[in-house]
Amino acid sequence: MKVVFIGAGNVATHLTYIIKEAGHSILQVFSKTKESSEALASKLQCECTTDYQEIRKDADIYIISVSDRAINDVVGEIPMINPDALWVHTSGSVSIDSIKCSRRGVLYPLQTFSKQRELNSSDIPFFIESNNDEDLKLLNDFASSISSNVQILDSEKRKYIHLAAVFCCNFVNHCCTLSSNILEEKGIPFYMMLPLIDETISKLHELSPSDAQTGPAVRFDKNIIDKHLSLLENDKDVQHIYSIMSKSIYDNHFDRSIN
Repeated sequence: MKVVFIGAGNVATHLTYIIKEAGHSILQVFSKTKESSEALASKLQCECTTDYQEIRKDADIYIISVSDRAINDVVGEIPMINPDALWVHTSGSVSIDSIKCSRRGVLYPLQTFSKQRELNSSDIPFFIESNNDEDLKLLNDFASSISSNVQILDSEKRKYIHLAAVFCCNFVNHCCTLSSNILEEKGIPFYMMLPLIDETISKLHELSPSDAQTGPAVRFDKNIIDKHLSLLENDKDVQHIYSIMSKSIYDNHFDRSIN
């Protein structure tokens, strides 16, 4: 398929690479930031532009891969570009109906993307949606060419996928940042935590998150919890996070134990 990408950030960068590797043709990259569009287009060996009026009109599919708040800006330009083409966005939290054209869809990859990290796309879950059966089949074929894990999911359920992903990805990474900050203050390298982190994630392939939970909160070891809270006395925000996380862990475990 012939593809035009609207956006040149982390998600767009990874998606363009894997889509091109799958044999599709990236015609053009659009970004409001000249440096970003030129850098990505150079790697893809395709055209680039920062002007909506210069976006090519001969693509089979236009993929909007920008921040959620910027999607509406792009949508307003669709009538001028190619209103009869299939337009999709890659957001987990934005409805399909945010795209105001006759052929619209969603191509949401459930993964965390950083430009400096290479990824194997074959096992990335892609959640797709379209407003008509013909384009849904087209999207399914397209997504299946880059991943073996393609699921049809409507906008209502997809927003809960995105919510859950924030908890198990973004919040987890932030907790690692807090851990790193604590260690850095004492001159202890964060890499000491990596085997622990690896095992924490690895066992979730075999156990449910609740069954895999360990630590002082799950057994309500008040002496340890109080000692930890005292160590955080000078950082009330992190102390509060520790407190509410411990309560949540205990409450979840207690509720399961009596049911």
